[in-house]
Amino acid sequence: MKRLLFCLFLLSLAGLVRAAPPLPQEPVEADRVVAVVNDEVITLHELQSRLDSVVSQLKRQGTELPPQEVLQKQMLERMIMDRIQVQYAKENGLHVEDGELDMAINRIAANNKMTPDQFRKALEKDGVAFVKFREEIRDEMLISRLKNREVDSKINISEGEVDNYLAGQAQAGVTPEYHLAHILVRTPEGASPEQLQKLKAKAEQIMEHLRKGDDFAQVAAAYSDAPDALEGGDLGVRPADRLPNLYAEAAAKLQPGEVSPLLHSPNGFHIVRLLEKRGGGAALPPVQQTHARHILIKVNELVSEDEARRKLQAVRERLEHGGDFAELARLYSQDGTASKGGDLGWVYPGDTVPEFERAMDQLKVGEISQPVQTQFGFHLIQVLERRTQDVSDERRRVLARQVLRDRRADEDYQDWLRQMRDRAYVENKLNEE
Repeated sequence: MKRLLFCLFLLSLAGLVRAAPPLPQEPVEADRVVAVVNDEVITLHELQSRLDSVVSQLKRQGTELPPQEVLQKQMLERMIMDRIQVQYAKENGLHVEDGELDMAINRIAANNKMTPDQFRKALEKDGVAFVKFREEIRDEMLISRLKNREVDSKINISEGEVDNYLAGQAQAGVTPEYHLAHILVRTPEGASPEQLQKLKAKAEQIMEHLRKGDDFAQVAAAYSDAPDALEGGDLGVRPADRLPNLYAEAAAKLQPGEVSPLLHSPNGFHIVRLLEKRGGGAALPPVQQTHARHILIKVNELVSEDEARRKLQAVRERLEHGGDFAELARLYSQDGTASKGGDLGWVYPGDTVPEFERAMDQLKVGEISQPVQTQFGFHLIQVLERRTQDVSDERRRVLARQVLRDRRADEDYQDWLRQMRDRAYVENKLNEE
C-alpha cells in the first residue's frame, strides 16, 4: 500500500481540493481562509489536508522534513498556482469529460495491478475519499490540457534549429543522461533592479546553506519556488538534449554529487545538483510507431463542441455494441482518411498534434478512446498495432524537432506560470491571526 500511495502522490500532487463551503458565523480554526485566489478561497483545512499527505510521502522517502511553517508556505504556493491554472482553464472553456476521467483512473488502477473497484477500496481504506481523489485527477488533467493549449501548441522550431541540433548530435555520437535536482528562486515579470538584487541575495543565502553541507533535498523543499520543491527538486533522469540548455550545460561541468554555481535565466535564479550521470545511447535510437485510425467530427458555426462530443459518444456506443470502426468512419468522419476507414497508417512520434498523440499513446492495442479534443475538432482514436523502427533522415528531422519542442516547453511553461502568477489577484493570509 505504501507503494500505491507513493504512485498516487506523484500522479495527483498537482491536483487541488475544491473551495470549502461558506464560513459559518463563528468559524473554527480549521475553516480559516489562508489565501484568496481571484474570486476563490483556500482554507486552512484544505491546506492541512494536502500537507498531511505530502508529509507522509516525504517520510516514506526518507527526506528530512523542513519546519512546519516552511512546508505550509510551500504547499500553499503550490495550491495557489494550481488554483490559478484551473480557474483560467475553466474560464476558457476547457473541461474533462467523465468518460475521459474514468479511463485515466482505470489506468492508474491498472498500473497498481488492481481493478477499478479494488483501487477504490484501497483508497478508502487509507482514508482517501474516492470522490475527492477523482476531482484531484480531473484538475491535474485539466492543467495538462491547459499547458498543451497555452504553451506546447505555440512552440515553433525553425529548420535552422533542427540543422544545428542534428549536426551537434552527429559530432557527439551519444547523448549522456543526467539525474538532476534543482532549486529555483523565481523572479517576477518586469522585476525592478532592486527586486532582482534582493532575490539574488536570497539565492546566494541558499548557496551558503549548501556549501555548509545542508541536505539539497531539504533545502529545495524549504526554499525553492519550483513546482517540484517538495520532492526535493528532483527532475528524474533525462537525456541532456531534453533538458533546458542552461541545465544541460551546467550538468556537463559537474561530477555526481556536485552543485553548480548560481545560474540566471529570465525565470529567476537556479541551482543544479548532479545526482547521477549515465553514458546514454544513440542520439536518435529506434522509435515506436503506432498504427492507428480515427473518426473526426469538426466544430464550426453549425456544430458546437457539445454537439460534436455527443455525436462521437453516440458513435462510440455503436462501436461498443459491435459496430465496425472502418464503416462508421466512412459514414461519419470529416477527416480526409474517412474513405480509408479512418486509417492513419503508421504514425511516428511528432506526426500528430500533442493532444492526439498523448491520447493515442495511452491506449492499449484495440482500445478506443473517449472523445479527444484538438484544434481540428473531436476524435475517436483506436490503436491497431505498435512496432519499433529505425528512422530515415526525414524522420530524424521530425524527431529532432520534437526533442527541441520538449526542451523549450519546460522553459516556456515556467515563464508562462510566472506571468499567470503575476497577473492573478492573490492575497496570502497564512500568517494573519
